[in-house]
Amino acid sequence: MFEYLQKNLDKAFHILKGNSKITEINIAETLKEIRIALIDADVHHQIAKEFVNKVKEKYIGKKVLSSLHPSQLIIKLMYDELVMMMGKTNREISFSQKKNKPTIILTCGLQGCGKTSFSAKLAFYLKNKKYKNPLLVAADTHRAAAVDQLEILAKKINIPIFKERNNSVDIVKNSMLYSIHNNLDVIIIDTAGRLAVDQIMMDEIQKIHHISNPDETLFIVDSMTGQDAINTTKAFYKVLNFDGIVITKLDGDSKGGVAITISSLIGKPIKFISNGEKPNDIELFYPERIANRILGMGDIVSLVEKVQEQFNEEKTKKIYNKISSNRFDFEDLLNQIQKIKKIGNIKNILSMLPGMEILLNNQKSKQNSFKEIESMILSMTIYERRNPKLLFEISRKKRIAMGSGRNIIDLDRFIQQFEKINKIMKNLNANSSHQQIIKNFLSKMME
Repeated sequence: MFEYLQKNLDKAFHILKGNSKITEINIAETLKEIRIALIDADVHHQIAKEFVNKVKEKYIGKKVLSSLHPSQLIIKLMYDELVMMMGKTNREISFSQKKNKPTIILTCGLQGCGKTSFSAKLAFYLKNKKYKNPLLVAADTHRAAAVDQLEILAKKINIPIFKERNNSVDIVKNSMLYSIHNNLDVIIIDTAGRLAVDQIMMDEIQKIHHISNPDETLFIVDSMTGQDAINTTKAFYKVLNFDGIVITKLDGDSKGGVAITISSLIGKPIKFISNGEKPNDIELFYPERIANRILGMGDIVSLVEKVQEQFNEEKTKKIYNKISSNRFDFEDLLNQIQKIKKIGNIKNILSMLPGMEILLNNQKSKQNSFKEIESMILSMTIYERRNPKLLFEISRKKRIAMGSGRNIIDLDRFIQQFEKINKIMKNLNANSSHQQIIKNFLSKMME
């Protein structure tokens, strides 16, 4: 996420290296590169221009504190401006305040933007984070297999779904009665994808909006559509006054510029981002955390939140005790990897650690290292997993390598990584935090 933009901004900051003062010459060159990086990442050209002008106005001739480098000043300014541009602060879902009235959330957007997947992710999020009882409503009567897709997703996350053979407006009406009778407090309506120029489809979404009177209307934007997403969002907003924006597919080949631009141009907050295919690949949008990621400073706060969902203090201390007494084995390692995978997409987790985005960009072949490690551990016998020292025998190595589809060199490299993990973990004490353990663990696994 944002590695393309981050890499180009890093080049721009490099210009100021070795300078003790920001001058008109070095700032002009740096800002030129920053503007190019922003535009190249699909940030709207007008926004990019305003952005660099604000930097220039505030920092030309500014003396650098003895403890602060010129590039650090630019990064600090960029952080502040990025946070302002992306909406200043996060905005939560607006829940119904009326007694016995379920909260109604209407999702809408263009064709292929990921509305159905997001609707399921949102239901999963509300169930597990907000302790709600959501209902998914299959109101897309136009796309073939749309109802089937939502039903499959709902079954995976154990969320009830309302569907029937009817027109979309009546489906929504009936779902509201169904939710009340079944004590479901959130209704998430998955509507059909539409083109802004399709008047029939736009009339339908307006009717659905009028009938449902939603507490929250979310417009879903595919990040990979680039600057064109801005134009379609503006056109859609003229027809339907939505409350917030959701950006999907940030784990793909998007350059991330739409996330920076869209909120300031539309005047509506980004509420969620989606960055994967799993039910938990959804995040509340925090401008300050995203600004940190864009500038290569990581996002430890989000990482901590994700880690705490899978780990607790008691389990952390048990792992520490096994490591400190040389009893941490391959079964324990496999268990830790599987828990980390539950946190979310490995690439997205690593991007939350400072500097790791660049590492991933330069070592893409290592992104699948966890899969390779799992295959090697699963090719061991239970006795071998619990006794790592047995793997010094060449006959065992050959069998494990063959069983996992790897070679002896790969297996040896993995064993060395395992030893490094043990050494680095021994430097932690029994009261070390979850995030510190995970940070050290992930860093070593990616070496």
